[in-house]
Amino acid sequence: MENTLYEYSPITEREPIHWPDGKRVAFYVGLNIEHFHVDKPSTSIHEATASLLPDALNYGWRDYGVRVGVWRLIEALDRHGIRASVLLNSEVAERYPQIIEAGRRRDWAWLAHGRTNSVLHTDLDVEAERKELLDIVDAIEKATFQRPRGWMGPALTETFNTPKLLSELGLQYVLDWTSDDQPFPLSVPGMLSVPYTVELNDLAIFGFKGLTGPQFLQMFTDHLDQLVADSGESGRVMALALHPFVIGQPSRHKYLDLALEYAADHSDIWLTTSDEIADHYARTVSASGREMR
Repeated sequence: MENTLYEYSPITEREPIHWPDGKRVAFYVGLNIEHFHVDKPSTSIHEATASLLPDALNYGWRDYGVRVGVWRLIEALDRHGIRASVLLNSEVAERYPQIIEAGRRRDWAWLAHGRTNSVLHTDLDVEAERKELLDIVDAIEKATFQRPRGWMGPALTETFNTPKLLSELGLQYVLDWTSDDQPFPLSVPGMLSVPYTVELNDLAIFGFKGLTGPQFLQMFTDHLDQLVADSGESGRVMALALHPFVIGQPSRHKYLDLALEYAADHSDIWLTTSDEIADHYARTVSASGREMR
């Protein structure tokens, strides 16, 4: 079937994007803060134990993120003055209030990231999904005092109805479609896709590809340098996708710190959030420039 959620638009044929203060690349950290169920596989990485109950190997690895890794990661973000764009399971708000409070003190942007990463956002009829999304958004708003404006599904999952239902709830953008270096309009009026990444994603880099900390740092700097080179006529977006149970491991911390330092010290980089990227695009790119071609 054809993709009716958005249309093809080559990056060479769009109205230019100009970020604030003449910056060329908008950089944000997509911080995945998730809750996992001890009695579900939860996209387990080590398949040898994935069928066990409890699966101490996979569950414990993930649980390290909310117990230890996120606090190490927060130190690095604070050191470089970076506000996180938090992809938040609504169950996190119920179970880890200390993390929510830490984020509120730092004025993080909060995005809805499903209920739990143990359950993908699929196979829902319209009414069931409408209720599920309302419950998720309301729970996050109640805990953070901020209504989410963006969405990313668990493992980037959504249904064909998700953008429309999110729009009904007042959300403005999704991160699930990693198909561009710029924001672009979806077919649902008022809804945008903001770039996310499966390439510069710690779970893919360290978990799936088995790369090292120095290789991660090289990928990061190469990625940023290329986007700066591409952005002479029109701004780009660079997302860094992080999971506390992955990048929060002690052996990787210094490489994250060096990567964030590289971005923070770069004169062409706007350190921002996904909310601010969506706002700036919607406010400054003309309606005609965003029309579906």
